[in-house]
Amino acid sequence: MRMMARLWALAALAVLLVAVPALAETAKVVATVASPAGTLAVRVELDGEGRPAYAITRRGTDIVAPSRLGFLFTDQPKMERGFALAGQSTRTVDETWEQPWGEWRTIANHFNELRVRLKEKAAPVRELPARELDVVFRVYDDGVGFRYEFPDQPQLKTVRIADELTEFAVAGKGEAWWIPGGEWNRYEYLYQHTSPDAVGQAHTPLTIRLADGTHIAVHEAALVDYSAMWLRRVEGTRFKAVLAPGAQGAKVVRAAPFATPWRTLIFADSAGGLYQSHLELNLNEPNTLGDVSWFTPQKFVGVWWEMHLDRSTWSTGRKHGATTANVRRYIDFAAANGIPGVLVEGWNVGWDGQWFGNGNDFDFKKPTPDLDLPGVAAYAKSKGVSIVGHHETGGGVSHYESQLGAALDYAQGLGIGVIKTGYVADAGQVERVDPNGTQLREWHDGQWMARHHLLVVTEAAKRHIAIDSHEPIKDTGLRRTYPNWVAREGARGMEYNAWGEPKNPPNHEATLAFTRMLSGPMDFTPGIVSLRGKGDTPIASTLAKQLALYVVLYSPVQMLADLPENYAKYPDALAFIKAVPVDWSDTRVLNGEIGQYATFARKDRAHNANGGDDWYIGSVGDDQPRTLTVALDFLDAGRDYTAHIYRDGPNADWHTDGHPMTVENRTVHQGDTLTLPLARGGGAAVQLVAGKGR
Repeated sequence: MRMMARLWALAALAVLLVAVPALAETAKVVATVASPAGTLAVRVELDGEGRPAYAITRRGTDIVAPSRLGFLFTDQPKMERGFALAGQSTRTVDETWEQPWGEWRTIANHFNELRVRLKEKAAPVRELPARELDVVFRVYDDGVGFRYEFPDQPQLKTVRIADELTEFAVAGKGEAWWIPGGEWNRYEYLYQHTSPDAVGQAHTPLTIRLADGTHIAVHEAALVDYSAMWLRRVEGTRFKAVLAPGAQGAKVVRAAPFATPWRTLIFADSAGGLYQSHLELNLNEPNTLGDVSWFTPQKFVGVWWEMHLDRSTWSTGRKHGATTANVRRYIDFAAANGIPGVLVEGWNVGWDGQWFGNGNDFDFKKPTPDLDLPGVAAYAKSKGVSIVGHHETGGGVSHYESQLGAALDYAQGLGIGVIKTGYVADAGQVERVDPNGTQLREWHDGQWMARHHLLVVTEAAKRHIAIDSHEPIKDTGLRRTYPNWVAREGARGMEYNAWGEPKNPPNHEATLAFTRMLSGPMDFTPGIVSLRGKGDTPIASTLAKQLALYVVLYSPVQMLADLPENYAKYPDALAFIKAVPVDWSDTRVLNGEIGQYATFARKDRAHNANGGDDWYIGSVGDDQPRTLTVALDFLDAGRDYTAHIYRDGPNADWHTDGHPMTVENRTVHQGDTLTLPLARGGGAAVQLVAGKGR
């Protein structure tokens, strides 16, 4: 196998040197590197004016055409032309590492790396030496990550970046799935399905399927102390990086030496292949927190959905939801059903009045007068349940930071191990107050907020608290480095089904699976078994689909989002939700087409009484009825499995009645197949309980 990989790599490098004869007169290939098996290869070019570019081939064919590299600054000339190659080096890494929790227990990390040093032929300032810039490429068989590294140099001590000149020139026509970047509602948009040349300015991940079936996801990894990257289409299928703005001119200000986040491209033959990649996780630094066994993945219920239905309020008064009596009711339900956590929103002072985008009245250590939070926390503990905390900032981030240490200490004293943070404010309206009293407005995904989120995560880790961020900065794999950053929102979640129109359409979850979910865990808040939103309006889902969401849309903190009384009406659904784990040792995408359907199989990390690992399958569809067949090749050979199948009933249809659900049990083995009929807005969920080996 290794000899074959070497041959592939040599062949890929040979292709690189002749892949673009049309550019031979104007661009010179100065460095190349291929992936371990030669599937992908990168070349670095300098044109006749010293402009650097990179290009990527896949199986010998250009998949990313020559694309620019460089920077614009606010205080000195750009770095974009007049470069020469000053040096290059390569290395290979082949290792595995283990996640403390996640979708896979072990991750393979095998890449070839190329480091290129570029040096300007002439300095922009005569008295100083020419500037230098490193570009580092890590090439895997399923993707490429590259980043810039600014070395320590006298002419660039403080780097003030106006924008990047980085490009992604996708070679070929096809389809794209994307949401707009830089708009008021942050990441909470329905995905647009267009041709790539109709994309405007998009958030990442941006997912593209080329005409030949090749799938591409463009994103970033290790977003630390830097602005998030949007993608703006320049012309045709050429996209340019655009950094989220900052309040003080430069989008990024850093002291050299430093490295940017990784710009990432995943390539696969199928949508499922994109999901199976570990590129972004691998490009992040290893765990810096040490032993994090104090965090246990868990499910939780909470005082939340009732407020989105307008049955209760976050604010105090006659309809206040977070009262002692109401929270105890949720605790009793959680304890009776083996649910470890209870989320309490609206528990603290500050919700009265206009808090949206104006969170300066919040007190994160003072409960409302009608909630005995210490008493409730003690009551929960006596029942084997813990409180899930909630820190809504209303966009008043400096105000939150002024209380952060005391707020986390207060939560720790109550035994709170997970806190859901919130940043409800329109994009570009996060309130920042500098030490001198200057008030500024920042973007949710700018450099200042990237710093803020890591401050919260690291301070929480000191107190053994995990963070679930809502209205967040996007996920870029930092859960590897900081394993207490367990989940985020960052997309349209279930709450949109509680509100007015438009609700999430039936294809929403099958789209999320291969777009937003490529970045990391999402707190989607599934499990609305009533299938009803505000005013008794239907949501575009069947009951079986609500069960499937626990498998398809991954989070290590999964909510039973509906009201306790609704679960009592659907005991079969509750049985599956209680059983489905939130921590996995393996994940397989069995089938999927973006926005049409997706079927996932996940292996429970825990062992059952028979010493076997159970598997769970979740399948979600769109507004078209379809029948999917899945092969059970992933099961252990020689072992009986009992399949508990929850599927759409013959008359299930979200337009009329999504509740009919057929529950059946059968014995299955490795190599068998399951037939899963999906209704309109439908789904299927399967629990495969491993028995004793034969």
